[in-house]
Amino acid sequence: MKKFVYSAMALMLMVSVSACRETTQEKAEDSMESTADDMGDAMDDAGDAIEDAAEDTGDAVDHAADEVQDEVEGNDDM
Repeated sequence: MKKFVYSAMALMLMVSVSACRETTQEKAEDSMESTADDMGDAMDDAGDAIEDAAEDTGDAVDHAADEVQDEVEGNDDM
């Protein structure tokens, strides 16, 4: 009878460890997926910010070129 009880306890221990391990594995997978999604969103946001900055820089260069041309032609309001 002792052997049966010990065997049953060992089996229950193995099952509980296996169940915890699987849950931990699932949590790790979920965490990795969430992190990957967050990184993708952050990269999209960074790309949008870079695009906006490039457009702003281009607009500033165009405006500065117009100012220089007005100055050279003597059409400057200053």
